[in-house]
Amino acid sequence: MENPQKKLACLLAVLAVSAPLGAQTSDKLMEGINEYREALADGNPSELVAAEGEELWKLKRGPKNATLEKCDLGLGPGVIKGASAQMPRFFKDTGKVQDLETRLMTCMETLQGIDPKEVVNARWLKGEKEKMAALVAYIVTESNGHKVKVDLNNPAMKKMYDMGKLAFYYRTGPMDFSCATCHGDQGKRIRMQELPDLRTHEGAIAGWGSWPAYRVSNGQFWTMQHRLNDCYRQQRTAEPIYGSDVTIALSVYLAGKANGGKVVTPGIKR
Repeated sequence: MENPQKKLACLLAVLAVSAPLGAQTSDKLMEGINEYREALADGNPSELVAAEGEELWKLKRGPKNATLEKCDLGLGPGVIKGASAQMPRFFKDTGKVQDLETRLMTCMETLQGIDPKEVVNARWLKGEKEKMAALVAYIVTESNGHKVKVDLNNPAMKKMYDMGKLAFYYRTGPMDFSCATCHGDQGKRIRMQELPDLRTHEGAIAGWGSWPAYRVSNGQFWTMQHRLNDCYRQQRTAEPIYGSDVTIALSVYLAGKANGGKVVTPGIKR
């Protein structure tokens, strides 16, 4: 069997010179990249990150020298099976709508005594953010194959959904871009990256339902907070604070659009 890494290198080399060759060549190259993703799927590199996350989940650490095994992600203390498929969700103990990452920060603070600022202020994939990514990989793996199920009947969730919709269409930055600029039409693509139409159920499943994900191009596992932050960076506008309301609102909006669809996490992206 051909080495997938070698195959990717060949594909990227062709990509570098193929821009003028038109849509037909691009489609063939996209087929090749999809084949590469399928080859990786049987041994998704995210599995290694998830294994690290499982160790962290059970590891005693922080000022309180405790594990996260009593963390309540919405289905009861310690229950992770299917939990992330039902997030973001409203939590009575915090009085907030939280996504997986902000909920984990709550658990890290209450159970382990780890200050959320250690996560928020860390660089991406460094320090506590690297540990967060591993925990996320572990937990979302346990929702693979489940259906997205977020409760939009909850008033706090409905408020966040409406805020997320406004944020999705809000134009900002020097290029006057919004999320909808890239993800508001069918069949769009940037270079070789297909852009799902996140306004639709099918597009939301293709997007929300396959993140967090392993990124082939840089060999990194990205959480949804990381993905959203990078979207703002690409708009050349102010990047949101990690775990801020706008990131939660966008997540609720996307999850709401994807409701009922099948989760395939961790995904594999370009």
